[in-house]
Amino acid sequence: MKRYVLSRCVKWLGIFLLAGGVIFYILQLAPPDPSQVVLAKPVIYLYPEKAQETRVNVELTAGTFTVTEPALQDGWQVTAYPDGTLVDEDGRTWPYLFWEADSQGEFQFEEGFVVPGQDTGAFLEKALAVLGLNEKERQDFLEYWLPLMEKNPYNQIAFQQEEYTSLAALIIDPAPDTLIRVFMAWKGLQEPVEMKEQVLTPVSRQGYTAVEWGGTQVK
Repeated sequence: MKRYVLSRCVKWLGIFLLAGGVIFYILQLAPPDPSQVVLAKPVIYLYPEKAQETRVNVELTAGTFTVTEPALQDGWQVTAYPDGTLVDEDGRTWPYLFWEADSQGEFQFEEGFVVPGQDTGAFLEKALAVLGLNEKERQDFLEYWLPLMEKNPYNQIAFQQEEYTSLAALIIDPAPDTLIRVFMAWKGLQEPVEMKEQVLTPVSRQGYTAVEWGGTQVK
């Protein structure tokens, strides 16, 4: 007997019908939940002024982690070095800490930017520099996001502040002198829309610095 699984079915319209020994299930698919979001590819860099033991944790107000590297077990315990190298408790070396999660929330698009697809790379390079990301961090960001965005006719981009930090608290011990968290919400557009331009506040890095970037595609 063959089995067919429909993982997104949430409501039965009928129990079943029997015809020639075949069971038919009558189902209704769940409508998309507009508050369901994926917090995609947040990565965390640490730059202490000298090598130090550091504990890092991310606490979600709603939702669940879908992947973490290294594996997140009540936080990450690492030795952090000034060049950004991280060594975990098993002696493995990492360039950053990585997590993703399914969550629930809404992001603001009252202010932001509407950018032609072919100009998105240059726009993000400048915006991320203003927000405090160094060259390596900007390259990592673009390597992940630009292939998803550059072929769209237009992209609507809004950098989130409280909307993001209210969903995911970042706890670092010892606490950094400078903490930079950049989270981009974006939509692909066929046509441009009117949008108030977002003012980006320049960030300077002082002393022991921690940086996190991530994003979400809003559909």
